[in-house]
Amino acid sequence: MSNDPTTDPRLRSWVDIAEGSDFPIQNLPYGVFRRPGGTPRMGVAIGGFVFDLAGVAEAGLLDHVAVEQSAFHSSSLNSFIASGRSVWRQLRARVSELLEISCPEIKGAPGLADRSLVPMSEVELLAPIEPGDYVDFYSSLQHATNLGRLFRPDGEPLLPNWRHLPVGYHGRSSSVVASGTPIKRPTGQLKGPDEPPRWGPTERLDIELEVGFITGRANSLGESVPINGAEEHIFGVVLVNDWSARDIQAWEYQPLGPFLGKSFATSIGPWVVTLDALEPFRVAAPAQDPVVLEYLREEQRRGIDIHLEVALATPDMPKAHVISRVNFSEMYWTMAQQLAHATSNGTPVRAGDLYASGTVSGAEAGTFGSLIELTRNGSEPITLASGEQRRFLEDGDTAIVRGFCGGGDRPRIGFGEVRGTVA
Repeated sequence: MSNDPTTDPRLRSWVDIAEGSDFPIQNLPYGVFRRPGGTPRMGVAIGGFVFDLAGVAEAGLLDHVAVEQSAFHSSSLNSFIASGRSVWRQLRARVSELLEISCPEIKGAPGLADRSLVPMSEVELLAPIEPGDYVDFYSSLQHATNLGRLFRPDGEPLLPNWRHLPVGYHGRSSSVVASGTPIKRPTGQLKGPDEPPRWGPTERLDIELEVGFITGRANSLGESVPINGAEEHIFGVVLVNDWSARDIQAWEYQPLGPFLGKSFATSIGPWVVTLDALEPFRVAAPAQDPVVLEYLREEQRRGIDIHLEVALATPDMPKAHVISRVNFSEMYWTMAQQLAHATSNGTPVRAGDLYASGTVSGAEAGTFGSLIELTRNGSEPITLASGEQRRFLEDGDTAIVRGFCGGGDRPRIGFGEVRGTVA
């Protein structure tokens, strides 16, 4: 159990927060928002509002926090993230004080409470980071096994390296986009079993339910991040939908891996939940067999108990239908192992870089994080509440990814949602 006072379940805020909100005072995730006609500003989600940190800083209430004023007016969190863990915690503690129910500084400044709170429905939520690099892993044992059984039904589902290292690839950061950004159906080379290649739009557009972590500054070129200190360089966690064109990918990926079938869009949520907020929901990660090499060996293997779901809405079914639910706690490779492995060759990590988990899937039907698993590569379409069937995404479909920790008698620490409509 965390001893951090900012996660105390007894904390209450002066902000009116609806029951079941993703954003109680124990959460305080960071994001970037813009009022109509305004410029980007840094904010914190609280209930159904954005707490305007730029406005609070202008009022002098953040003067003793070691954050440059320009960071509160930036188009991303990158500058703030670069300040390091001690500053992250300093600002979180101060924001928690300001939002606590008895805060005298807010009550003693007439009009400040109203000026500093903006309804989320009245602002544009922007992508919270500008990643210089994006890495996508393949860290779910169940997902890797599901795909292996699908494509290699008579052989071993896992490839020989899978249990020895966190398999991943270096993605394209320029197409990491904010939730709500329309997703244009990509085109590429397609090839059927007995036909020559042709050029056209993907016919197998898929989603991938993922959880990503965002790094601060970590190492210099030629240095590696040690496994048992890796989480010191992780700022927080964000929901990810890593869109995939399965038919383009199937033809192009051998021998060098994903390319055009993956690089067209990766949607991320608007709110970054800090590791401090998630600390009460840390759980033991699954045991690894065989024992991994020493540079990946953790003193304490820890996952996060995050409830995840994927829903689809269609032009004929605007109310979204949940197609999958799964928990993040079963991930075989942890965030610390992913970061330690990614830097083991000395590649530098920068503030605002994004590392995604790969598709999060369970072993049972209804717990798969992609349509390729849910429909067995299109051979068994799923039926939605409207009676419509889907093998893969059609034009006008909207995919929605949601996630939260806790709930019930514990504060609900939510991530909001990641939404994208196929244009």
